[in-house]
Amino acid sequence: MMLGHGFGFGWGLMGVAVLVLAAIITLIVLLATRAVPGMQGPVGPHGAPPRSGARRILDERYARGELTAEQYREMVRVLEEQ
Repeated sequence: MMLGHGFGFGWGLMGVAVLVLAAIITLIVLLATRAVPGMQGPVGPHGAPPRSGARRILDERYARGELTAEQYREMVRVLEEQ
């Protein structure tokens, strides 16, 4: 009896086809967003680039009073150089 014979190959091939299709769509979207000016990524308030995780932590430490204004400005300068 051949009940169920060959179904594993069919499901596996269909899974591979779905993965290939998803990869092609992802590639098209990535290429399209890089080709269009102004779509390089998310922006923060007032069109500024979003703050990095390090900058956010630095801002929070300054707000809590853990850093002096001079320390804060120096660390911001170092982060912006990178």
